[in-house]
Amino acid sequence: MSRGLPIIAGWIVGIFLCAAHATSADDPVLGTWELNVAKSHFTPGPGWRSQIRTYQATPEGVAVTWTGVDAKGGKMHVSYTYAYDGRDYPMLGSASYDTLNAMRIDAWTVTSEEKRGGKTVGVAMRTVSRDGKVLTITDKGTNRKGQAFSQQLVFDRQ
Repeated sequence: MSRGLPIIAGWIVGIFLCAAHATSADDPVLGTWELNVAKSHFTPGPGWRSQIRTYQATPEGVAVTWTGVDAKGGKMHVSYTYAYDGRDYPMLGSASYDTLNAMRIDAWTVTSEEKRGGKTVGVAMRTVSRDGKVLTITDKGTNRKGQAFSQQLVFDRQ
């Protein structure tokens, strides 16, 4: 029995290390980001009046919550959790998408597909600057009204 304890302990440590590696604490996107409206671009405009995004590491992957005020003064609250595995994960509160998937390009860059009804209707690229101070998201797609849009969202680390 006492010889089996080190093996069991090793398995437990291994499982925790695998979970930690899936969403490493050194992921540069982790933290809170505030939209820099002056540096962002929206087509068609006008775009967001404000937006705050928070990225947190969880055992399941990365939990994202963002709140903001749209061009008409409407408030938005979106949340989702995803892993960098390309699988679709539900987005709660999104005006345009039902699900999102994410794939890492490199340590600083992630690409994702945004879907509605199982169909890809948006593609985004998320990049954190090398100094870790700026997050840029470029996003193109169609909204629920079928209107094409593109946006470049620039966020400053808080």
